[in-house]
Amino acid sequence: MSVEVLDGATIVNFVEDEEAFNVSIRDRFTHLDANHDGMLSYAELLKELQSLRVFETHFGIDVKTDPKELAHVYNSLFVQFDHDSNGTVDLEEFKAEMKSMMLAMANGMGFLPVQMVLEEGSFLKKAVERESTKQAA
Repeated sequence: MSVEVLDGATIVNFVEDEEAFNVSIRDRFTHLDANHDGMLSYAELLKELQSLRVFETHFGIDVKTDPKELAHVYNSLFVQFDHDSNGTVDLEEFKAEMKSMMLAMANGMGFLPVQMVLEEGSFLKKAVERESTKQAA
């Protein structure tokens, strides 16, 4: 993890750089596709969502979360990715949903710089690294 400064433009520029964004999407998709069938199953995406522990912690402190509520949230997130409702998420669905999420995040952040703790290898960290590389050039 590292502390980085970014704003909405950092994210938008990353998403609009099709080469950088597509490489990041493909890498992440391949990492999540445990059985290498070119599709993400509910179980494969669930493993990633659970590892984030977004709903099980509050400001870094574990909280008791109703398992039924968690299952409902995770199912809703999977449905969000599964655009054609076939029970799996292909690369294009994953890319489209990640793009939508990233742009929504950028819109919510606005254009004032924000300091954030970012996971190594995360899409936001890659956006910051891309921007740093462009500024250094």
